[in-house]
Amino acid sequence: MNRFLNKTLVLLIVALTIVACSKKDTTAVTTTQAPALPSDVSQVAAVATTSSVSTASGATQTDAVTADVSGGRIAATGEFVSPVRSELAAKMPGRVARMYVDEGSRVSKGQPLVELESDYVRINLQRAEADAARAKAMADDAGRDVERKKLLITTNAIPQATMDRSQSTYDQARAAYASAQAQASLLRQQVADAILRSPIDGVVAEKRTDVGQRLGDNTVAVVVAQTSPLKLRFRVPERYLASVRRGQAVKATVDPYPGEVFQGKVTVVGGVIDPATRSLLVETEFPNRDGKLRPGMFARVELEPAG
Repeated sequence: MNRFLNKTLVLLIVALTIVACSKKDTTAVTTTQAPALPSDVSQVAAVATTSSVSTASGATQTDAVTADVSGGRIAATGEFVSPVRSELAAKMPGRVARMYVDEGSRVSKGQPLVELESDYVRINLQRAEADAARAKAMADDAGRDVERKKLLITTNAIPQATMDRSQSTYDQARAAYASAQAQASLLRQQVADAILRSPIDGVVAEKRTDVGQRLGDNTVAVVVAQTSPLKLRFRVPERYLASVRRGQAVKATVDPYPGEVFQGKVTVVGGVIDPATRSLLVETEFPNRDGKLRPGMFARVELEPAG
């Protein structure tokens, strides 16, 4: 009996030892790292991982570029643009005789900028004015003749045919006078068109010609840009659509004038969301009465979210 118990006890010990060893082997297998991927598969996996990281970082950068909320305010960056940009071209071909401005010059509405040679046009104008004076004299003389014939026709001193000829001569003289006046007016307009004047108050953005250069039809000589007021455009994410309203106050700062804050207001809130950036355009206006701000200047803008 004791021998049987001893054998049974030995078998149990051996069985427990085998079970313990098998668990250790299983644990070792579980914790063993997977074998390395082949070279071609590992390259594909690396590209996929890099693309995922780039996409995530790109989304973050898009939001940062358009706008951000700091301290309850919407902050963005934008660029000042001129609301009016006028390209002045000659109405008729000619050679530049005088330049009254240079690039960067401030100009006012109606100020002469460029003058073309008009010597021959002025001579033709003088001749046309002389022709108009002669035609007027002939028309006046024909008119007086008609008045005399009217008195004579009442007494039957002259036939009706004579009266009709006088009236016809008078009508022709008046038509000749009107034609001469029209020719003189045309030449006066050509003399006036020889001087290019600024249509707005602003600054000369570009000077594309100089004295002695010949301008053809529709050749741009000077570009004038309006500087007061100026527009500032920037984009904000679509989630701020309800926070931006027309007439809302805006503050802007620029690097050339550190510490100085320029005041403006929202004039346009874009009605279309850009599907690529999920943002909308906001346009603001700044008076710029002192002329410190310039078109193309980079600015940082802040506005309080509308309630």
